[in-house]
Amino acid sequence: MTSEEPDDLAGLRAEINGVGRSAAKRFDPGAGALTIAVAALAILVSLILPWVDGMPGLSVLFGEADALPKVFSYAAVVVGVLLPALTLAVRRWALAWVCALASFATSVAGVLSIWTTQTTTGHHPGPGPGAGLVLAVVAVVVLLVKWLRLAASRPPMQ
Repeated sequence: MTSEEPDDLAGLRAEINGVGRSAAKRFDPGAGALTIAVAALAILVSLILPWVDGMPGLSVLFGEADALPKVFSYAAVVVGVLLPALTLAVRRWALAWVCALASFATSVAGVLSIWTTQTTTGHHPGPGPGAGLVLAVVAVVVLLVKWLRLAASRPPMQ
């Protein structure tokens, strides 16, 4: 019986260590999950608002507008809605970092989209960004801040 006790303790220790390693790969977003969900909803709402020259975001998404707002529209839907949903469901640190970095790239594309809509062509001013485009860019920047805080909050490994 004494020879089984060390094996039982070793098995228990291995199981506890496995649970600890599994827990170290996961995160708890806490109240930040609500902010992320609201920002994702804001991106979805922005798609029905005007983005460029009175055209709604869905029209931009389906290819009826210039290239850069179109790239941003794809990125906003993928990085601002689909990827956060997956990351919050799985709750893995690696995906939190992917969301943070993708949100950074998408926010740069969004700011460039606003800039290109304001840029003049010859002597004619650009149409300017619509409320939906501005709302989508602000929502992506909010996601960037939330994901960076969440990803960087991981305690150091021991």
